[in-house]
Order: sequence, then structure tokens, then C-alpha cells
Amino acid sequence: MKRFEQRVVEVSVQRIDGTASSCGRDVLAVEEPLEIRLDYGAGAGRTRRSITVTMRTPGCDVELAAGFLFAEGLVRRREDIERAESCGPPAGLLGIRNLVRVDLSPDVTVDEKRLARNFLTTSSCGLCGKASLDALPAASRTRLPDGFEVPASSIHDLPARLRSAQTVFDRTGGLHAAALFDAEGRLLGVREDVGRHNAVDKLIGAQLLARAVPLLDRLIFVSGRAGYELVQKALAAGIPMLAAVGAPSSLAADLARDANMTLLGFVRDGRFNIYSGAQRIRREAGADAPPDRVGDRRRGPPGRSRDEQHGYPPSDQLPP
Repeated sequence: MKRFEQRVVEVSVQRIDGTASSCGRDVLAVEEPLEIRLDYGAGAGRTRRSITVTMRTPGCDVELAAGFLFAEGLVRRREDIERAESCGPPAGLLGIRNLVRVDLSPDVTVDEKRLARNFLTTSSCGLCGKASLDALPAASRTRLPDGFEVPASSIHDLPARLRSAQTVFDRTGGLHAAALFDAEGRLLGVREDVGRHNAVDKLIGAQLLARAVPLLDRLIFVSGRAGYELVQKALAAGIPMLAAVGAPSSLAADLARDANMTLLGFVRDGRFNIYSGAQRIRREAGADAPPDRVGDRRRGPPGRSRDEQHGYPPSDQLPP
């Protein structure tokens, strides 16, 4: 195993092509556990405890921790975090530090019930580690304001713009990505991870640390499917529009509708579905298509889809 950097590794493989076999090399995305420890309380009564372990791709670990705590409602603003650092001994052949310690300001009150989690969160689903339904982060009852609008043409450009910024995906083909865009479709930031929820936490965590939250004039675009947790994280950050290459879940659509969030799915091949918040999509005159073609995931041009040309797998082969 050869080290390129802490996010990818090169490994030996045996390739089979029909009846022929050959030896070669391949590049894989790194997946390692990250423990987040929280230090909170005032004076001599401060408490330090491990609150979760998530499987992630190393890189932007402090942003990941900050975004996670923000989405969980444990911090609400940048000033709640007194200090955050990646620490712990270097582990394994890559020398990765798999611990982030976050010290909260003394005046931050932590609800112990919000810390009720199982020890391990998988890279595929951040909600899977919840110890009980009561531990789920409370959905905001605040409805997002109108006013933010994006041309439909800018939405069509999102997959290509995100794809061109995915440096680790270029090497491995095995990472999710989350990207932040403005109303004109300009790419403002992108984060990659084996877990889609981690990629979103890294992206929002970076904005929190930069004191840019709430993000009322931004949209977030994700390379996989749009589940409930991604809508919840975007809502916590005040993001009025979430777009995804894949499909949303029914619960994600319900939450987006209740929060007046614009939720887009199947953003690929020059089309997309609007599941809620259609008022934020600005369509050019004469752009309407026949009803049986608008957002229809079953129809498309012959041969390889545009997403496959950009390097994305077909929707039924997206990572979990």
C-alpha cells in the first residue's frame, strides 16, 4: 500500500477481463473512524465526554465536527465554540489523527438527552447511530423566507460544475460530494466524503466557523440521494434550496414542504423534479416541456447519459 495523501491510497488488485487476468494498481478512498469529544460546562464542573464516532474520509475534520454539532443543535453560533482541534496519536500507515476535541464556551448549556447516541455512526447514514427516536435532532418549525431565486438553466449546470471540483472522486470514483452555490450558480465551496451526511457537515461546518450562517441566499447540491437528514442539516443552516443528483425520500419531501424549502431531485441530463418550493425556480419563457417529459427519470437520450459522461454512475448505481 502506497500513500498518496490521507484521503486516498493505492492498492494492488487483480483484474479479470473475460477469461484473462492481470495484476495492476487501483486507488481507493480512505475510510477511517473519527471520534468527536466534547468539553463543556463552567469552572470546575466542566465535563468531557465522547459523543460519537463516525466513519469518514479524513480531511476537514474540525469542520465536520463543527457541522455535526450545529446540525444536532448542540451549538447554534460560532461563538459557542471556544476551541476545536484535531488531536490524538497518528494511527495506521497513513498517520491519520482520528480525534477532534471541541471545547464549548462556559455559557453554553448542553442538553444531556441530546447526547444519547449509540457509539458508532456508519458512513452511510448519520441517523443510524441514534439510540432512540427522542435523540433525533428536532426539526425547526421556522419556515424559510421567499426571495431567493435561481434560474432553471443554472440548476442544469450544477452536476458539471460539481463534478469538475471533485478532486478525490477523480482518483477513486467512490466519494459523495456536497457543494455550495450562489443564486447565479457560482461554486462557493465543495467537500467530499464517503458519507453524504459527512460531506454536508463539512460544508456547513466551514460556513459556521467562518460566521457565515445562516445561508439564506445559497443553495446546496449533493451528488447522491436527498434523505431526511440532509434536508434537516440544510434547514438548520437556513439554506432555502437543496438539490440532488438522486431521489429524495418521502420524509425529506415532507420536511422540506413544511419548512418552505425548495427540494429538487434527479438533477441530471438537463432536467429535474421540483418536490417543494417551486416559486424559487425562475424559468425562461417557452421552457416548459410536455408533462410526460418534465422530470421523468425513465426517459433520456440514447447511449451514455450526461452524468455518466461526467463520471457519475447511473442513478440506480449511486453509492448508498
